Amino acid sequence: MFEALQDGLSGAFKTLRGKGKLSEANMRDGLKLVEKSLLEADVSFPVVREFMAHVTEQAVGEKVLKSLDPSQQVVGIVYDELEKLMGPVDNSLHLKAKDEVTVLMMCGLQGSGKTTTCGKLGRMLKEAGRKPLLVAADLQRPAAIDQLHVLGEQLDIAVFSDRAQKDPVIVCKSAVDQAKKLGADVVILDTAGRLHVDDELMQQLERIDRQCAPHQVYLVVDGMTGQDAVNSAKVFNEALELDGVILTKMDGDARGGAALSVKQVTGVPIKFIGTGEHLDALEEFHADRMAGRILGQGDILTLVEKAQREFDQDEMIRQEERMLKGEFTLDDFKSQLSQIKKLGPLQKVMGLIPGMGGLKDALGDVDPEHDMKRLFGIIDSMTADERRSPTKVIDQSRRRRIAAGSGVEPHEVNELVKQFDVMATMMTSMAGKGMRERMKMVREMQSSLTNPNASLGKKKQHTGKRLSTQERAKLKKERDKELRKRKRDQRGG
Repeated sequence: MFEALQDGLSGAFKTLRGKGKLSEANMRDGLKLVEKSLLEADVSFPVVREFMAHVTEQAVGEKVLKSLDPSQQVVGIVYDELEKLMGPVDNSLHLKAKDEVTVLMMCGLQGSGKTTTCGKLGRMLKEAGRKPLLVAADLQRPAAIDQLHVLGEQLDIAVFSDRAQKDPVIVCKSAVDQAKKLGADVVILDTAGRLHVDDELMQQLERIDRQCAPHQVYLVVDGMTGQDAVNSAKVFNEALELDGVILTKMDGDARGGAALSVKQVTGVPIKFIGTGEHLDALEEFHADRMAGRILGQGDILTLVEKAQREFDQDEMIRQEERMLKGEFTLDDFKSQLSQIKKLGPLQKVMGLIPGMGGLKDALGDVDPEHDMKRLFGIIDSMTADERRSPTKVIDQSRRRRIAAGSGVEPHEVNELVKQFDVMATMMTSMAGKGMRERMKMVREMQSSLTNPNASLGKKKQHTGKRLSTQERAKLKKERDKELRKRKRDQRGG
């Protein structure tokens, strides 16, 4: 999400940091790079112009130029202005009491993901204790009716449709009238889309709006279409007076133009963002968190919320108690990795952790999902004793047996045991600590991974150049030697 924009802004801030003492002239040069990044992300030009006027006014002031770290001050200013640009946010659906029927009208262009979003919203409402009814009112595309019924079956949510009816207004009105009889307290109208905005579509939507009187009207927008999405949002808003926007496909290579422009252009808040094809991939939109993601600062609050929903809390408490006693085995390690997998693709999860964006880059073409499967295969090939005390128990013959059982090379088993030894020390030391301290330790671990010379003090100075295979092997040997020395020191000799 926003990778191109993140890279562009990161480059602009890096340029500012490399200027030493900033003057007004080189500050303006750096801000031009910020402006270029926004335009390349397909943000509306009038929005960029107004945004940069606010940023420049604050960034070239005497207070910033004389501050201890002007470049960091500029990052703070850009963050604040991004938050203002996309906010304020209202995530509420403004539902009526359960003994009344709330009508939500969904509209949007064809291909924006509107029907799938209706299913995602229905799932969210069902989990909140409501009884949604999905209404197939997209009669332009017969497959849309079938698609909504399939979604309803997957989610165990009722779907209202009338294939014999040609007028979508009558379908919507009939569904609203029968909602109570069908046991529903929220009606979601999936209206027709078009490849582009036209008068026939708008007239049809206006008739549904007048005759069904929806309590909320939401526009579903393809987040990958940039300014086109903003232009269509403006037209829909003028015709229907939208109550909110839902941005879809934000897990792809969305340039960010729609997210940064739509609120400013329409005055309508972004309610939710779709972050994947699965029916649980719908998140509340938060301007402050999105600003953090755009600036590469992660989104730990969203990650924590996902973890609270997905993790087995009882298992997490048991593991915490074990770590407080200094106990951490390969079974615990595997269990924790399995929990993390529930949060989604590992590259995406790393993007939500502050300071871990650099680690994603350092991994390059490495596939964490594939590597995790190999790790699980190695662990599953071990006996209970080997998983409990791998460093003490696993010798050369056992290593060969485990490698043969998991289809890997013996040195990979050895590498896992070494990595686990370091991980076990870190995990037990994390036990009982708060989130701030844990994040600090994670960032320190990230630093050692992305800069292998960091732990060697002044022995080697990092040059920023790509190391050769021989140099990497030499550094690894020195790191292993350093780790062994530290462990001897900790044991008192």
